[in-house]
Amino acid sequence: MTGKQAAVRQTGRNLLEVELEERIASLRAGLGEDLLILGHHYQSDAVIGQADLTGDSLKLAEQAARLTKSRFIVFCGVNFMAETACILASSGQSVYMPAPQAGCPMADMVRLDQLEACWRELKARWAKDLIPVTYVNSSAQVKAFCGRHGGAVCTSANAQKVLDWALIQGRRVLFLPDQHLGRNTANALGLKPDEMCLWEREQSKLLGAGPRTKVVLWGGYCPVHAEFSPEHIAEARREHPSAHILVHPECPAEVVQAADASGSTEQIIRAVEAASAGSTLAIGTEINLVKRLALRHQDKKVVPLSAGNTACPEMARTNLAGLLACLEGLPQGRGLVTVPDDVAAGAKLALERMLLLT
Repeated sequence: MTGKQAAVRQTGRNLLEVELEERIASLRAGLGEDLLILGHHYQSDAVIGQADLTGDSLKLAEQAARLTKSRFIVFCGVNFMAETACILASSGQSVYMPAPQAGCPMADMVRLDQLEACWRELKARWAKDLIPVTYVNSSAQVKAFCGRHGGAVCTSANAQKVLDWALIQGRRVLFLPDQHLGRNTANALGLKPDEMCLWEREQSKLLGAGPRTKVVLWGGYCPVHAEFSPEHIAEARREHPSAHILVHPECPAEVVQAADASGSTEQIIRAVEAASAGSTLAIGTEINLVKRLALRHQDKKVVPLSAGNTACPEMARTNLAGLLACLEGLPQGRGLVTVPDDVAAGAKLALERMLLLT
């Protein structure tokens, strides 16, 4: 048995993974400060192990832009995240993706042509009394549309502040693409059910609009978070009576209302960190993050809200082999992410409006 094979047996990892890590390490050493690898919280442990910085998408993009010595930013995530990093990147920085085909189903639920058709109908109904707000989980084109129309981007952490800003201006708000984050945010601000309506994207139809409408919710959702149900919470309370239940605000409103608290990935992480030793926490979000929290906080019992909770399949497209191929192909521009200048300018307007509020 070779020394490498013995090390593999001891750690429980396979030989291919160890070899990939060694080759990645060699390339990293050669690139030094020129290289910055970003890993979103929903990535696998193997990929997170290679990341210089971990976090949610906007936090990573902002941090990368400040680290101006890093010419090559490799974003282990999905395409809207890499686009945002590209928009915020400093001069001389380039953004790459190990899995350029990795998309976001929620972001893909709003195309620019659909949005423009919706906007025309809403404007015909409410004239100038309308402002768009888009969740950061959206394409650069959608962000740019919001920027050009006086709107802003929001995150799951600051959605209340951004939506409140838009409503204070005395306007109705088109909130896209996540209907659940929009509804949960509006609920938290005290809006009533008849003050919200839904744009049914597949039928291009406005449902439930009335004289009291303040927020139009785009009919998009996260396939992972939309699977959680009140029954999952009831089951978790039966199995773990003392558990504190935390869910992501991309979950349906009835799930958020039945939970003890809701919050972004960063807020969930901080809540677990702050929990007392011996406490039990049931977490309703992507399973890679839940498992990682359980491993890091073994003085607490951290369990998934649902036994059927799954990983995001798009995040799973990024792996060590893809990361290695991306690093090897940097000189040839493999995985390079670009955003047209006019789109980037509009999207940056929407991002900057948000940053001024937070």
